[in-house]
Amino acid sequence: MTSHPSPHGPTGHTEGEIGTAWSVPPGGPRRSGPAAARDSFASGGIVFAGVLMLCGGLLAVLQAVVALSGDDVYARVGSYVYELSLTGWGVIHLVLGALAAATGVALLMGAARARFPGILLAALSLVAQWLFLPYEPPWSVTVMAIDVFVIWSLAMLPERTGPTTR
Repeated sequence: MTSHPSPHGPTGHTEGEIGTAWSVPPGGPRRSGPAAARDSFASGGIVFAGVLMLCGGLLAVLQAVVALSGDDVYARVGSYVYELSLTGWGVIHLVLGALAAATGVALLMGAARARFPGILLAALSLVAQWLFLPYEPPWSVTVMAIDVFVIWSLAMLPERTGPTTR
C-alpha cells in the first residue's frame, strides 16, 4: 500500500490551516530579525541619501545662479591658489548641482544603479565646496555636511547580491 502525501498534513486533518493561503503575503512570509532590520536600514538609507542629494543639488544650483548673476553676494578673495572667476565657479556648481539633484531623484525612484554615481557626485561636490570655501564659508560648510551624509548613507548600504540564506 502506497501512501500519498496529504495536502492537509501528515494526519489528514485540516485543523489550524484555515486561511493560511490568504494570510501569507505575496512573495512568501515576511522576514524578521537581523535580515529584516538590514533591509529596513538599507531602504531608509537610500531615501535619506536621495533626499539629501536632491536638497544638496538644489542648493548648489542656487549657489550657481548667484555666482552667474554677477551680484556682489560673494566676497572677492584676494590671492587664492584655486582662484577661478565667479562665472567658472557658477558653471561648476550648476553642473554638479543638476547632476546631484537628478541622481537624488533616481535614488528616490529606486534606481540601484544610482548608488555609485551618487557617491562620486557627492565626493566631487565636497571637493568643489572645499575649494569654494573662501567665497562663502557658511553655505559651503552646509553643503559639505550634506555631501558627507550622502557619502556615508550610500556607502553604508549592504550590497544586494540576492536572497540571503543562513
